[in-house]
Order: sequence, then C-alpha cells, then structure tokens
Amino acid sequence: MMEAFRPLVRSVDIVSGNLTYVKARVKPHHLALAIGVAFASVTAGSGIAATAFGFHNYNPVHREVFGNIPGALQVAFYVITPFLIVLGAWNFAQRVKNWERGAPDLRATTGTNVRRRVRDYKAGVIMQTLLRDPAAGIMHALLYYGFLVLLAVTTTLEIDHQLPERLKFLHGGTYQGFSFVGDLAGLAFTVGMLWSVVRRYIQRPYRIRIKTRPEHALILGVLLALGITGFAAEAFRIALEGRPSYEQWSFVGYPLSALVSGVDAVAGWHQVMWISHVFCFLAFLVMLPVTMLRHMFTSPLNMYLKDRERPKGAMRALPDLMEAEDIETIGASVVEDFTWKQLLDTDSCTMCGRCTAVCPAHATGKPLDPREIVLKTGEVMAATGEHGQVSPPIGTDTEITVSANSLFERISTEELWACTTCRACDEICPVNIEILDKILDMRRYLTLMESDFPSELSSAFRGMENNANPWNMNNGERADWASELDIEVVDPSDPFDHEYLYWVGCAGSFDDKNQKVSEATSKLLRRAGVDFAILGPSEMCTGDSARRSGNEYLFQMLATENINSLNEMGVRKIVTQCPHCFNTLKNEYPQYGGNWEVLHHTQFLEELVESGALDLSEARLEERIVYHDSCYLGRHNDVYMSPRNVIGNLGGVEIVEAPRNGNNGMCCGAGGARMWMEETIGTKVNDERSQELINTGATRIATACPFCYVMIDDGVKAQGFEEDEVKVADISIHLIEALEATEAQRQSDPDNQENTANTD
Repeated sequence: MMEAFRPLVRSVDIVSGNLTYVKARVKPHHLALAIGVAFASVTAGSGIAATAFGFHNYNPVHREVFGNIPGALQVAFYVITPFLIVLGAWNFAQRVKNWERGAPDLRATTGTNVRRRVRDYKAGVIMQTLLRDPAAGIMHALLYYGFLVLLAVTTTLEIDHQLPERLKFLHGGTYQGFSFVGDLAGLAFTVGMLWSVVRRYIQRPYRIRIKTRPEHALILGVLLALGITGFAAEAFRIALEGRPSYEQWSFVGYPLSALVSGVDAVAGWHQVMWISHVFCFLAFLVMLPVTMLRHMFTSPLNMYLKDRERPKGAMRALPDLMEAEDIETIGASVVEDFTWKQLLDTDSCTMCGRCTAVCPAHATGKPLDPREIVLKTGEVMAATGEHGQVSPPIGTDTEITVSANSLFERISTEELWACTTCRACDEICPVNIEILDKILDMRRYLTLMESDFPSELSSAFRGMENNANPWNMNNGERADWASELDIEVVDPSDPFDHEYLYWVGCAGSFDDKNQKVSEATSKLLRRAGVDFAILGPSEMCTGDSARRSGNEYLFQMLATENINSLNEMGVRKIVTQCPHCFNTLKNEYPQYGGNWEVLHHTQFLEELVESGALDLSEARLEERIVYHDSCYLGRHNDVYMSPRNVIGNLGGVEIVEAPRNGNNGMCCGAGGARMWMEETIGTKVNDERSQELINTGATRIATACPFCYVMIDDGVKAQGFEEDEVKVADISIHLIEALEATEAQRQSDPDNQENTANTD
C-alpha cells in the first residue's frame, strides 16, 4: 500500500546523483477514489438489499431500523449518502494528487520496520503525546474514541439490518448491551464536543486562539448537533414505542424520553429529529475532505509512516555535490522539491499549535511559528496544482494570495533563520509531522542557490573552509589546550592503535570555557584508565553548523576529509563532548561511509562509573544542581538519563529539575548555526532559559554541550549572577572539581594523614 504513494518510482544514487524513473500504473489518488466508490457501493447496496429482501427482526427486544421513517426518506438517505461519499472521495483524491507532486521518500513497510510502524501508529492512536497535557488529551480521547465507537455501533446496526431473521443478533441481552455502549459513546462524544467548544471559545489558550477561524465554529456546531440530535431522535423513538422497559439500557435516551412522551405529535417530532441527525451526518461528509476534518484520515496515515531509514537526528542525504554535474537545484524552493511525505504532512496537521507553544524562537518574539511553516506550505501546494485549486489546510484571510509555485510566496527568510533546530516542534507533534526537515531544506536552497543567508555566517563559513573551524583560528593550535596534560596526539598517516579516539571538537579546542571541559574530560578518562588519543591539528570541524545553515557543499567537503582520515587510520570507537559532533558522527556520517561506535562523554562516563573504572564513591558536592538538557543530545538522540545518572553518583548533591526538562526542555538558542548569528529580535533565548534555571534555586548548572555552556553561562551573567553565586559548567567539570576537592580535603586533614601513615 505504501508503495502506491510514489507516482514516479525514483531510485536515487546519493553518490552519483543519478535518477531513474519508472511509470507507476496505479497512482495514490486512484486508490483514494476507488476506496470511496467501494464504500458508496456498499452503502447503496445495503439500502437496496434491505428493501428487496425485507428481513425483519421479530424478537420482542430489538430496535426496528427506520421505524416511523417514510420510505421516501429512506430512499433519499440511500441515494444522497453514497453520492456524497463519492464526492468526498473525489475531493480527497484531488488533495492526494498534490502529494504526488513530491519527490520520492522511501517509507515502504518491510519486515524490519513493520513493528516500529505499528508502535508509532499505536502511540498516536492512544494519544501518547497529547496526554502530556491531560486536559487536552482526555478531551480528544472522548471525541475520538466516542466517534469511533459510534461509527462501529452504526455499522453494527446496519449489518444486523441486512441479515435474514435467523442470523440477526441485535436482540435480547445483546441489544441491551448494544444500547448501553451506544449511549456511553454518544455521551463521551457530546461531552468531548462541549469541552472542545469551551476550550476554543471560553478558555482560549494562545496557541488555539491565534488560529481560530469561522470554519471551526461550523465544524464544532455540526458535530455537536450530530451528538445532540442523535440523543433527541433516540428519546422521541423510545417515547413513540411506549418506553418499553428494555430500553432503560439506553441510559441517556430513556430518561429523556420521559420528558417528551407527553408532547403532541411525537411521531412527527421523531421524524424531525431523525432528519436533523441525518442532515448533520451529511454535512459532516461534505466537510470531511475540504476542512481540517480531513486529518481523521491523514493523521493516522502520518503516524503510521513516522519510521524512516535515517535516524531522527540526521538531515536528508543529498547526492555528492562535489562530483555530481547534473543537479539543477539544491534544497527546496517549490512544492515539488519536497518529498511526498513532507506534502502529506501539510494535510495531516490538526492545527493544534503544540509546536507553536514549545518553539523557543516563537516564545521569545522571533518571527518563526512552526505551525505556520506547515500551513503556508500547504497553502502554496493547494493553490498551485495543475489539476486545479483545492481548499487550503485552514481558511486564510482574503488578502492572502498565492501567485506562483514558490514556497517563498508565503514563507519569509526571517522565519527560517530564526529556527534553532531544537526539534521541539517535531517531538511534540501528536501526528508526527516533520517540520524541521522543511526548514532545513529551504535553508539549503537559500544558502547554495541564492546566497541568501545572514551576513554573520560568512565568517563561520570562511573559517570552516579555510581553517577547518568556525572560529576561524589556526587549526594547527587545536591541541594547545593539551600541552601540559601529556595526551598523545596521533598522526592520521599512522594506524590508530588506541581503543578510543577522543574527538575534542572545535569548541573544546578553541573556546576558552570549553577548553576547560576538554581538560576535565581528559583527566576523568585518565583516572578511569581509558586508552585514548586525540587528532589535534588533523581534526576538522564535523560541519554541523554548515549543514544546518544550508551549506551542504561545505558540510560534504569537511565530512569527506574526516571520514577518509578516520577510516584510513582504522578508528573504531569515538568519544566526544559535543552533542553536535556526536550527532553528526553517529547519525550523518554513515550517509557517506563513516561508521563507528560513537559515544557522548556523558554516556561514556556513565559506563565508566557503573563498571567501577571511575570511582566517584567519595566525591561530594554539597550543592543544589540543575541539569540543562542539550537539544542535540536529548531530542535528537534520546539521551536524557546518562547526564543525570552521572551527576546522581556525586555525594551530597541535591538535584532539581527546571520546569521544562527532558523532551520538553528549553533550547539554549545556539543550535542550527544560531551560535554564529546575532539575536536582535525579542528576548534572547539563552536569557529566558537561564532565568528559568536560576529560578530553581540551584547553585550549580550542569551542561553537556559546548554551545549550551557558552549560552547559559552568558545568560546567567546577564542576570547579574557571578560564578560564586551560580556556577555554570559542563558535567565533566563538576565531576573533576568534586573529585579533586575531596582529595584535597583528605590530604589537608591531619587525622586522615595520620590514618594513612598508620596504614602504611
């Protein structure tokens, strides 16, 4: 089935850049239309069969389908409903045609990924992400599960309607249980709808308020009316039947029937309520493919397709730009430059705004709103299909127009460059929309095709190109920090005969603060007896900042040299203190032939402590400490506990958490090459995050990333706190200080010295 989402099956050789095209016989929009026709045919056929065979249920405890409903209305129902199903399928197929405009993206279901696909789908359906916010999660659960059960109840009733007398099953106790389940689902659905109305129009959270449109009122009104008219029709039906005792299992409809049993013309009122209920259902069918209600189909599909070949921390691979000669464009500037999955994303968005709520750029007054990136892409896609326009993902203001098939018709460069690539938007999305990929692909186009990037990046690009580091310092000085530590600096022309390569990174080599991290980490590795060496001047920037600022060519140049060097040396295991280097070496270099065991230093320190190689049993810090999650260690690589576990091995520490922590952590503001750009709009991200960490009352802040160290330390000082009040440092510095302080205290303690002498 997933293969059908590739109208042109294109095989991509990322080395040569060659593309091969094979025409597909059945396109996805054909499949969508066929499914709709099939459902319409079954619906129409059920009406014909029921009329032709006239099967009846003669059991005294049952429900007469279409009781008190004239034959003309029954015919109208079985004619109009199939027609609207086909119309809806046709409208939906027009949307699917837009997805077909996208480039290939291998999301096929295979034996190796089927379990992950089922797991991802299950996580979405049980609303695992939504339930992080219990109120919103429960509300959606009432709506979603209530609707599904009501759909199942209606389908079950129709199946029973078609069966001959001897096969009918909805009677007696089965019918009573059926009635109870139906009312329970209807009640859950109606309560969920009322809750939704209150949330959108009375509570009005910011992320919902800013995108509320008239269509929301129409959708909520129709669905709420669907639930209310359903109970009203049931109440009048039960009253018309004389309120038989077995209908007490309809615990909502039965009490309501007592209120209307004395009303004149009950039969007429029942027909009015039935017509109203059916009208709401037909209105729902009309709205389904042309409003945000379409996410009932597209969101589950998007959840199922979450799993992909590359790790979540890796950007999409491109052909070798240094060898390929026939590449016309790089990155994304028009709809067709995105993959079909990226285009499906735009029709899967529920407009919930969770991505907006967690975006650090948006929260600090920058022009970026992740939800708008998705919706604006969808607007351009909807307005520029060769088959004609379809409705945009959500209603837009009348003055907004799309005149060309360019993403930059609606998306500004300021929005794209404000992104810190923290991945909070992707992580929080309840339907697995990949927002960050879109931003990064558009950055690639701006940088390489238009040379349209912030001027501050020019210096970083020159530094990486000429001196192999964004600080633009002499690369021959990379190992100067280790001059007094007796650390072996290996020559890349020689075989690597150590167990671990310590990848120091540019920050650890050139930044004053982070040189101390390199020293502390080296001392810890020495204490644990680890056999390691560094490359020194032969180490080059991994290219993370280049790639995430769109300079794929520069990234590939650096990556090729690093990969060739490490492979020729025979390196097998790498330890690095920088999450950006860690992510690039571990997740992105394999795209170009670099495969090693890569550990972040917090993971390695955790292993050393657990094995006993690094003894922290006597190390103490009598302080309150808070850990700041690195985005590239956490959300990009799911490493949350290793740093905390390492800190937790220190005696005397009181560990506290910031309000935003773990996968909800707040970015420091330096990712996505923002380290090299000025922040002139709104509040500085690092200032806001630093204030949040200070408010925990911690006297020490632990980081696990060189960028985080710089940004948080600057932010704390900007709040007026000196190092003796709130000390910011990498985890390795906190550890080595605790160890050395304990040892110094032991040596200065006369009693301890005497005990040591007696022992000797």
